[in-house]
Amino acid sequence: MKFSKKATLGLLFSLTLIVAGCGQKSASDANTVSTGTSVPVETETAKLNVQVSFYPMYEFTKNVAGDLADVHTLVPAGMEPHDWEPTPQDIASIEKADVLVYNGAGMESWIDQVTGSLSNASLIQVEASKGINLLEGGEHEHHQEDSEATEHDHDHEHANEATTEEHDHDHDAEAEAEAGHDHDHGGLDPHVWLSPALAVKEVRNIEAGLAQAAPEHAEQFKQNADAYIAQLESLDQDFKAAVTDSKRKDFITQHAAFGYLAKEYGLQQVPIAGLSPEQEPSAAQMASVIDFAKEHQVKTIFFETLVSSKVSETIASEVGAKTAVLNPIEGLTEEEIAAGMDYISVMRQNLEALKLALNE
Repeated sequence: MKFSKKATLGLLFSLTLIVAGCGQKSASDANTVSTGTSVPVETETAKLNVQVSFYPMYEFTKNVAGDLADVHTLVPAGMEPHDWEPTPQDIASIEKADVLVYNGAGMESWIDQVTGSLSNASLIQVEASKGINLLEGGEHEHHQEDSEATEHDHDHEHANEATTEEHDHDHDAEAEAEAGHDHDHGGLDPHVWLSPALAVKEVRNIEAGLAQAAPEHAEQFKQNADAYIAQLESLDQDFKAAVTDSKRKDFITQHAAFGYLAKEYGLQQVPIAGLSPEQEPSAAQMASVIDFAKEHQVKTIFFETLVSSKVSETIASEVGAKTAVLNPIEGLTEEEIAAGMDYISVMRQNLEALKLALNE
């Protein structure tokens, strides 16, 4: 029997009450410094317990928090985050956290239901995309390349939330079923972290949330954020320089993850599938992309690391192109972690891949 996502999460919330009451820290909290009633070591400051939804939020948060917080990622390494759902242990970890950082814009489809079930009234919830002009999903189609970003109002209030919001968008169940996947961004593109310029705004939102949780460390958080933002701004300048004189401005991607990056640098993203990488393109979509690739003599079809590259390979074979990785950085593989990769280094790999494709 197949249970709906809502019913499944409802069951998890009930189980969480049992898990949370066991009195022992879960495995994900094993390295977290307790902020409870135990006597602190005089030479140490109790660290913030910060839970983050998926990898980019970890990278941004860790660089702002430094040694002042233990930062734990909910979505495991190598797992595609679009369809991930929290376990009872995950929800128990969130319940005990000081801060919860998530991207928002519909990326974490579970967030409202999970946070609405919590009893931790002091939890600081940080929606990193707060205040960013979000793109509608339909603005990624290549025949709509000149469409503008739509500004969405983020004036919803949450108790004890300095940088959070709720999106009041209707979810069309029938459309979701037709799309063939159990994931909905509410019509919004959540992939804001793939624009270094917008990543700066996410880092500032995270800084504000951490400063609310530990105001005595606000200045250190600002210094850390400033240092990391300097790297992001350097990356931003390198992207601008790379595309200024490129031979072409269009690129074909496996799914519509690079809309913000394309808009920021005057490029044209042509996605094979929609906002979710698990969404299978229709025959008409495949034919449209193939026609575009042939007409514009596209030599590279991009795929990504956490999902199958079969569709990209099919189109590449049809048009006589090669394939290459353009990483949406929704998570790192175990190999990337072992190699010491991070957001900056992966984005620089993306930059080099784009430079090659845009000058073929």
